[in-house]
Amino acid sequence: MIQLAANKQHVYSSIDLFSGIGGIRLGFQEAFDPENKGLFTVKRACEISSQSRKTYKANFDTPVDIFEDITTTCVNKYCKADICMAGFPCQTFSKAGKREGFDDKRGILYKNVVQICRRWKPLVIFCENVKELSTRDKGNALKQIVEDLAMNGNYDVYHDVLNSKNFGVPQNRMRLYIVAFRKDLNIKQFDFPHNYGEPASIGKILEKGPVAERYYLSQRYLDTLKRHKKRQQARHNGFGYVVRNLDQIAGTLVCGGMGKERNLIYDNRCKPIKDSTNKEFIRAMTPTEWKRLQGFPEDFEFPVAITCQYTQLANSVTVSVIKAIAEQIKPILDAYWASKTGQI
Repeated sequence: MIQLAANKQHVYSSIDLFSGIGGIRLGFQEAFDPENKGLFTVKRACEISSQSRKTYKANFDTPVDIFEDITTTCVNKYCKADICMAGFPCQTFSKAGKREGFDDKRGILYKNVVQICRRWKPLVIFCENVKELSTRDKGNALKQIVEDLAMNGNYDVYHDVLNSKNFGVPQNRMRLYIVAFRKDLNIKQFDFPHNYGEPASIGKILEKGPVAERYYLSQRYLDTLKRHKKRQQARHNGFGYVVRNLDQIAGTLVCGGMGKERNLIYDNRCKPIKDSTNKEFIRAMTPTEWKRLQGFPEDFEFPVAITCQYTQLANSVTVSVIKAIAEQIKPILDAYWASKTGQI
């Protein structure tokens, strides 16, 4: 039965697989329901990380229960929806990982998305992953995923690599986006957006006042980073800490290792109290600043430890990129439902 809002607009339903903290959902909500009139709903969510589920629940009222394992419970319970959103695991394809691809069990979890969508038949399937997936095994990995998502010709699949820096946030973040349209939508062409919003710089996303001293590196640690970088340069390696100028953009946010140290900044607004704090005013960006680099709204909450906040943000998506793509998808679905209800 077709569900219509009071103003005759279709209420779009979705499922959120590998939901993380809800970044893909946010982008779709902002595109499909910018005035928050209840025109976009999430009926099912699945996320294995307990900490990510905690953040998700702190920011979204629905669904009440979030499934943990996509390979079991989530697959076995039927759920009809217009859109399937799935940010399936990227670690096995990322250059930061071991690059084991399909040889890692995480690399084939996308097949569960295919299994679910084959049964539930959503109008649109939306996936996000690292750009390295597009070149893995000379492009054969992506070719296999596209073939599987096409489901014997039942879906038309499109994909492109987009950079977050072109979508209103100052972060150089290349990601692969895949959109599959059910055949009865009759999509002959889908163009991904490549520019959205005004260019930004790090200086525009800094916290307004001085930040806590804990974000400033100790002099001892800064000296260690300098020695490490010097050794790497002597070996002709590019590894090491990076201090970004405020008129520049940030590098890709990553978790683990030297994730924060690749995006250090100079900020002399805080007068160090501890003798151990570095005298060059070099600090890491705060979780709030990382949140802005990913396009999350200011009121998005993180009921987890600071270290976990960094990890969750690095593992999430750039909301403004998702929103831009979703805005390209919405007119297609609007036209489909309008034809079903006789409104065109």
